[in-house]
Amino acid sequence: MYLVDTSVWLDFFRNQPTQAAKKFEDILDRNLSFGITSHIYQETLQGANSPKDFLNLQAYLSTQKFYHPEDPILSYEKAAELYVHCRRKGITIRSTIDCLIAQIAIEQKLYVLHRDRDFTKMAEVVGDLQMA
Repeated sequence: MYLVDTSVWLDFFRNQPTQAAKKFEDILDRNLSFGITSHIYQETLQGANSPKDFLNLQAYLSTQKFYHPEDPILSYEKAAELYVHCRRKGITIRSTIDCLIAQIAIEQKLYVLHRDRDFTKMAEVVGDLQMA
């Protein structure tokens, strides 16, 4: 199962032929299971270029599988620990939201499909984070 990050959704909807967007097209073609988080939903909607695009994104994305933190407090603590662990290893993660998305992926045992260097850097120091 895959967690498809905002970076991939934006490339996909803008017809950008990135490696991640092509991988997502393969996931769609093969009917593999994928989903998003509430934060990915929000970030992708924020990338809309017009009110019409916003409504189209909303209609499509709202029908997808949503993955949520397992615990309303502990999951956020673990996401913060991810951030601190990376920082201690000399890696600064630019987005705390990416840490939460990574934590959700770890909890749900999902592969993260992305085009975002924060996930790549986190995966270098966090053994449980699986990349697609």
